[in-house]
Amino acid sequence: MAEKEHEGIVYIYASFNNTIVQLTDLAGSTLGRVSGGLVTKHNRLKANPTIAMFIAKRIGEFAKEQGIKSLYVRVRGQTGATGVGPGANAVVRRLGKEGFKIISIADETRIPKGGVKKKGGRRGRRV
Repeated sequence: MAEKEHEGIVYIYASFNNTIVQLTDLAGSTLGRVSGGLVTKHNRLKANPTIAMFIAKRIGEFAKEQGIKSLYVRVRGQTGATGVGPGANAVVRRLGKEGFKIISIADETRIPKGGVKKKGGRRGRRV
């Protein structure tokens, strides 16, 4: 009988300032976490797609150590931003090239509902 493939979940937080990738098993236990700051010392490059490829390579090494072959991908951008950061697509592409089977990709970006109260009081801001 064939050995059952192990599956994992990859959480990608990609803002326009940084890219953070976390690998968990299906129960939610963290197996590895890599951010742009662990890969580069330049602040301006942490959200760069090139750095995101190096992040994905390190996460792939964590996954292969655990015997994971298939991945669920959860992508999240900064709350209230126009979209996910530039590193998210690079991570997903690189994981596919590393030989992992990507089962699904879901966007979990949080959307503010209503937001905070506008300043100015009952009659509004008087200029």
